[in-house]
Amino acid sequence: MFWRIKNIIIAIVLAGLMLTEIAGCSNSERTVNKDNESSKPVVISLEGGDWGYPTPFSHYSRGPGVFKMTLIFDSLLERGEKGYIPWLAEKWDISKDGLEYTFTLKENVKWHDGEPMTAEDVKFSFEYFAKHPPVSNDLTVDGKSFIKSVEVVDAKTVHIKVEKPLAIILGKIGNARIIPKHIWEKVDDPRKFNTPEAVIGTGPFVLKDYRKEQGAYKYEAFKDFWGPKPKVDILQFIPVSDSVLAFDKGEIDITGITPDILSKYEGNREYKVMKNPAFWGYRLIFNMEKRAELKDKEIRKAFAYAIDKNELVEKVARKAAVPGSAGYLPVDHIWYNKGVKNYQFNIDKAKALLKGRKMSFNLLIGNSNAEIRIAELLKISLAKAGIEINVKSVDMKTRDAAVKKGNYEIVLTGHGGWGNDADLLRTMYAKEKTSNQSPSADGIPGYSNEQINELCKLQLIEMDPAKRKDIIFKLQELIAEEIPQIPLYNTTGYIVYRPYKYDGWKYMFDHHEVTHNKLSYLDVK
Repeated sequence: MFWRIKNIIIAIVLAGLMLTEIAGCSNSERTVNKDNESSKPVVISLEGGDWGYPTPFSHYSRGPGVFKMTLIFDSLLERGEKGYIPWLAEKWDISKDGLEYTFTLKENVKWHDGEPMTAEDVKFSFEYFAKHPPVSNDLTVDGKSFIKSVEVVDAKTVHIKVEKPLAIILGKIGNARIIPKHIWEKVDDPRKFNTPEAVIGTGPFVLKDYRKEQGAYKYEAFKDFWGPKPKVDILQFIPVSDSVLAFDKGEIDITGITPDILSKYEGNREYKVMKNPAFWGYRLIFNMEKRAELKDKEIRKAFAYAIDKNELVEKVARKAAVPGSAGYLPVDHIWYNKGVKNYQFNIDKAKALLKGRKMSFNLLIGNSNAEIRIAELLKISLAKAGIEINVKSVDMKTRDAAVKKGNYEIVLTGHGGWGNDADLLRTMYAKEKTSNQSPSADGIPGYSNEQINELCKLQLIEMDPAKRKDIIFKLQELIAEEIPQIPLYNTTGYIVYRPYKYDGWKYMFDHHEVTHNKLSYLDVK
């Protein structure tokens, strides 16, 4: 008994020392003088949480996991505030037939271990990903590689041939992470490769510490980074129980806030507040394989009319959200169609569509406070129409696994990615499920519509942006009429930070979270 107590005490002391090491400099090493030159290292502290080891093969598939990996690993292009920008590639050329892409690489790019990066690394990365798909596999369409060949023209030039012209290829090639050939060519099982060598990239930050149990990470700026100078010397993720409280105490440097506490920070020169674009949201997915009656469009429409989206926005999101579009693409998307069918809350219409039928379904949700509250309100409103909902709450990873495997009748899931290329409509509504998909691209089990499938195929091969946009608008209208799933709402919300500490936060053109943007930490003009 004595030894057990002694071991517990030792564990607590060690944990305390670890937290001090990770978080201790957050208050003391943050001064920036008036000439904009750091008198001490610039240390940014963010909310922690375990999102996996940040290699292309071991991070968790949601946004925070992807972001922690991209701090280390670069790509040919990067997502800027208004679109894709040159990154490892300084320029590129696309053949008129859309079948050949030539990338000219930046000079003097080094890996974190000092080795030069060359075109051979790009060729190797693409070929390695074909054999060993990474967590976020950008080099496929419907699970199949679209790369025909990769040729090294010289140390700075890569020539890529693709199987067929597709509207989305440049973004996909540009977003693939480049890994060092001299390290990974020796690795047969990349998912088990978790040594320090596994996190050698060309990116602006080097991983210095990762503690899975605490969800703690520590990154340091790479001194020989080829690109824009890092404005942050140390970036660390520390465990906190309440992010707003931790922000108020100065333990972390930026946090999301709800409208009910917005006035505390607005109008105060100590803080800056930014409003997020609506690229994160909740949706209900119907599993028509498990419950065939959901193939009846009238029943799906009854659900849509029986859900009060405005109530969800007001009571759950506290007005920091917008109701979801039945056409899926949110209001801030560049190709949002405001003219799609709108299902205003109407219990009478829902009852009429059900024609007196009483129905019961199992609803799977995560265990966040927001999802539990959404489920409570859905249960009440749907019951008024004659639809009974039995709610089961599980942890997020269990729910995400169930979504991928189709182990649910109806599921509530929330995720980002709603601002991505409009091809996401194809991955949502016309794509067969694969086991390696992220929670934001799962298809709808048991659902298929020939018109939707055809429009999805057309937009994918339409290389004229204006014509493609017209197809996407028609596709949203048809999706809204079919309502195969129900987008509930897209969060906007606010972030708050102290500009005297750091004022470099930037959004990507298609993403809702400034801390996920590596450009936020760099001196980008």
